[in-house]
Amino acid sequence: MSTKRFNPKGNLLLYHAGAAVAVMAWGVSFISTKVLLDSGLNPIEIYIYRFAIAYIAMLLICHKRLLCDSWRHEFTFMLGGLFGGSIYFISENVALEYTLVSNVSLITSLSPLLTVLLIGFIYRTDRVGKETILGSVVAFLGVGLVIFNSSFSLSIKPLGDMLSLLAALCWAIYSIIIKKLNPLYSALFITRKTFFYGVLTAIPFLLIEPEITPPTVLLEPKLMFNILFLALFCSMFAYLMWAVIIGKIGAVKASNYMYFQPVVTLVFSFFILGEKISIIGYTGCAMILLGVWMADYLQKRKLKKQN
Repeated sequence: MSTKRFNPKGNLLLYHAGAAVAVMAWGVSFISTKVLLDSGLNPIEIYIYRFAIAYIAMLLICHKRLLCDSWRHEFTFMLGGLFGGSIYFISENVALEYTLVSNVSLITSLSPLLTVLLIGFIYRTDRVGKETILGSVVAFLGVGLVIFNSSFSLSIKPLGDMLSLLAALCWAIYSIIIKKLNPLYSALFITRKTFFYGVLTAIPFLLIEPEITPPTVLLEPKLMFNILFLALFCSMFAYLMWAVIIGKIGAVKASNYMYFQPVVTLVFSFFILGEKISIIGYTGCAMILLGVWMADYLQKRKLKKQN
């Protein structure tokens, strides 16, 4: 009688692959969002339509339980929807109206480093070593090269840059919230609640928009395809995957994959939009890969020496 052996290394590899797929989805999402923006929708409308559809889809597959174990947990989920949903996406998109895209991309890429620092500050038993910080710094420098792949111009405009920094901080806080909720609830439940509170807390932001685009415009095939792609793949699938991955490999390791997002955007922009990749872009991609590898490998080597 044969029994299947549990292969921890194989499962761990699968989780890392899932993190890469989730970040790839978010990298491609910039292109679909650009199509919707060029068609006249504003950033807040795009966010609400995207996550409302994702929530309805999640509700169809996860509807047996609606409420948490306590109101305290319900409040924690509301914070997750606020920081990982409405504030993060809206501040990032609105920042594009006040500063350069390169500024926004570079500053929001600080989220993995902010996650490392916040986790080290909050969880004293989960402090990261200098190896992880070194790898994160190398990857962050790579992000800078990817963003400035075609230009070294960096214009500082305080309002847009502060909104970008707010978005980076929000994602770091969201990763820590998910880390806290993972042992208590399933990934499906966590993802669905995040979408619900993300949409609910975004509705008041519509008050700052002078005009609201009627939902009927989404019936246009091109717009419908892009909003469904954002809702079902970039939101429902990627967020669900992210909730599972944080519980399996940790918020710090998972957040390091966020450095791949500019790489994905760079590559897909080359194939879809025809934008050229310079030697600077290739160098940045290589540094990002090196930094993520360093953060993981050096930390493992240190632990092995200690044991």
